[in-house]
Amino acid sequence: MSNTGPNKEPEMGRVTTPVILQNFPDLWSAQNGQIGEDEVRTVNVEDALVDTGCTLVGLPRRMIEQLGLMPFSTKKVVATSGASETTIYGAVRLTIQGRSCTMDVMEVDESCPVLIGQLPLEHLDFVVNPREHTLVGNPRHNGEHMYELL
Repeated sequence: MSNTGPNKEPEMGRVTTPVILQNFPDLWSAQNGQIGEDEVRTVNVEDALVDTGCTLVGLPRRMIEQLGLMPFSTKKVVATSGASETTIYGAVRLTIQGRSCTMDVMEVDESCPVLIGQLPLEHLDFVVNPREHTLVGNPRHNGEHMYELL
């Protein structure tokens, strides 16, 4: 999806997309009847930034807390601001354009938008169309969600 609206030009190279993030352990508990489907902690984001320079899904702490994610490690990260460490949280069900995958989450600065990095793009078989500023199904697979074993 593009970040264009009526009479609005896209920012050069910027691609955003709506995403649904769900607490994966909650989904498991709902599937096993331990909680109701309506108790699954979920966050809907209208304008997650597709960032092919990022590796994972990046969320600010406020969304991590909304989802009730549990930390399990810290990792070194390199960003435009330099090298530092961040906390890695487990797992969310990420849904984009009806395609879903399970991904760990890294914490990003509170001022940072939700980031969709390269691993979820690969997992969901999406590529960036730079001309249209959109996220599209991989043209090598005729837009169909497909895994490669090559």
